[in-house]
Amino acid sequence: MRIGVDVGGTKIEAAVMGADGRLEARKRVPTPVKDYPKAVEVIASLVEEIESQAGTRCSVGFGIPGTISPATQRVKNAYNSPFNGHPLDQDLAQRLKRPVRMTNDANCFALSEATDGAAVGAAIVFGVILGTGCGSGIVINGKILSGANAIGGEWGHNPLPWATPDELPGLPCSCGLMGCIETFLSGTGFAAHHKADTGDALTPREIAARAATGDTACEDSLSRYESRLARALASVINVIDPDIIVLGGGVSNIERLYDNVPKLWSQWVFSDRVDTKLVPPTYGDSSGVRGAAWLWPDGVQPS
Repeated sequence: MRIGVDVGGTKIEAAVMGADGRLEARKRVPTPVKDYPKAVEVIASLVEEIESQAGTRCSVGFGIPGTISPATQRVKNAYNSPFNGHPLDQDLAQRLKRPVRMTNDANCFALSEATDGAAVGAAIVFGVILGTGCGSGIVINGKILSGANAIGGEWGHNPLPWATPDELPGLPCSCGLMGCIETFLSGTGFAAHHKADTGDALTPREIAARAATGDTACEDSLSRYESRLARALASVINVIDPDIIVLGGGVSNIERLYDNVPKLWSQWVFSDRVDTKLVPPTYGDSSGVRGAAWLWPDGVQPS
């Protein structure tokens, strides 16, 4: 049995996963804000509580905002969390008295969907989380592509490709740059651009619902979003040529994206035909803990 932990800036969720991929037990608690030692203790205590329900010693994997820097062995790129600059994996391994595995939360999403979800059996999988931020991960032949700098899949912090003049310079991003893909395609960015264009503060779900009823302003915003998503995903197809792209996060619930975006992206993809599939997730919000649990493959147990 495996334990997966989805460590977020506002909540921490742990779950026990059986050999068949079913979640046997799960629990969610708030993340201590700006208190790293307390956060480590809360995470470890949550793991111990879930493990007691399993009744056996388990492997433990973690999905986190940001990643562990190969240069410093400390967390980097974890905006709005207490983890930046700390050796989180080492501290948790010491506290739990066993080795742990840890990677970016979007990598966990991609791994979950590639292992037994919407992309099972695909050789190259690109998983995207369109939520508060815009994270993504790459899985090739069942293995996460982490990269030399541990930033494999950080698609959201590239500029929006083939930007139109009215899209430049774009909105400021949490990374300190302007006009990153995240500022356009995250749920937060989608809402921000709609408000800038119309003056209305609506969520992506509300924009899509109003577009479906004939609201012209919302239809225009959603069409612009589809064009931006198509361009951004076309650039991914041109680089890694995935078999399948899985969308996650709140924006992934907008059903028309799966029809409209593939109809648009071919004009930017350097191919005579685009066979890449765009699909919704099988496990959605559960993919974080499931992917973290799958960081330990079959037959490998921590000492």
